[in-house]
Amino acid sequence: MISFQDVTAAAERIRGKVIRTPTLASHALSRATGADITLKLENLQAVGSFKERGAANKLALLTPEERARGVIAVSAGNHAQGVARHASLLGIDAVIVMPKFTPAGKVVRTRNWGARVVLEGETFAEALMFAQDMQAREGRTFVHPYDDVAVMAGQGTCALELLEDAGDLDMLVAPIGGGGLLAGCSVAARALRPNMELIGVQVESYDSLAAFPGPATHPNGGSTIAEGIAVIQIGTQTDEVIRKQVDKVLVVSECAIENAITLLAEGAKQVSEGAGAAALAAVLTYPELFRGKKVALPISGGNIDSRILANTLLRAMLRDGRILRLVMEIPDRPGVLADISKTIGEAGGNIIEVSHQRLFAAPSVHAAQLEVMIEARDPEHAALITKALGLSYIVRRA
Repeated sequence: MISFQDVTAAAERIRGKVIRTPTLASHALSRATGADITLKLENLQAVGSFKERGAANKLALLTPEERARGVIAVSAGNHAQGVARHASLLGIDAVIVMPKFTPAGKVVRTRNWGARVVLEGETFAEALMFAQDMQAREGRTFVHPYDDVAVMAGQGTCALELLEDAGDLDMLVAPIGGGGLLAGCSVAARALRPNMELIGVQVESYDSLAAFPGPATHPNGGSTIAEGIAVIQIGTQTDEVIRKQVDKVLVVSECAIENAITLLAEGAKQVSEGAGAAALAAVLTYPELFRGKKVALPISGGNIDSRILANTLLRAMLRDGRILRLVMEIPDRPGVLADISKTIGEAGGNIIEVSHQRLFAAPSVHAAQLEVMIEARDPEHAALITKALGLSYIVRRA
């Protein structure tokens, strides 16, 4: 079992090798949620994630002989970059096995930190089997992404800094993938703030602890925006710690995580990946648990694909009425599009996209169907634009 002394020793060991990230009160998120929100900005680490804390501690503990033989890790993202960076800083040869489906950007960033990347396996499990075989053949040290005391202790240094900087807190909420972050942080929190409530968060398709404190289940898996916590089963050692230290595990939806990413970007001015926004998603999903409480949330990572981030923001705007999608039946005659554009402009709307269909969707040869996407200030403004257009045309919201 990991001890508080393991965490404090890790903090000394990695001091100066990772960033002591800011701990900030967020007034915007507090107003939006009804809780008193404090953020720990792990998205500002050099590799954009808390993962390098555990990697730095694990690699610093290697013997000279182990360093000479090199290390190997398997990861599709943040752990890969953390191991690659700190192996490079220590002059250790590193091999990172990544599944073939790993996005090109993550592969490039890992290589840029100096590691040799091997793309192998159609799934993470296949990549893991290949890495374990390679480790046995070459005698490298395997750096596990979470189920390792040294890695957990390194991740726990996040909570040490948070509790030193934030003052009194009622709750700490952290995402659960393999469980390393929550396990390490819970050990530190229990030692320093015994009465603090500790809450873990999983995404619904990877909710192995949905019955917590009951037995773990086998989740459905599948695609998720929170790929950083897309782990079918948490680690054996992390599970032991979490069951001993943590009070509650909450499950959130994909939509809640998308909304949390958007709120972090617009309200807190922070870029977060899906897993990094999971803790805020829990506060948004279960407001009655957090209202009026002092709640700490680590933004555990900020490595989100630019296209995914853009689409997430647009989807959130569509859901909350700031993007209006209208389908209109219009007469097919000159000047109609100009009139519609003028009406939208006079109502204060901003046209984002227009699709004009004459041949296939229109009910008559003398008519056309127009689909228009409009940016509005808020739902009330969207309703005003719709009403103005409805005075002259048949309009329905899509």
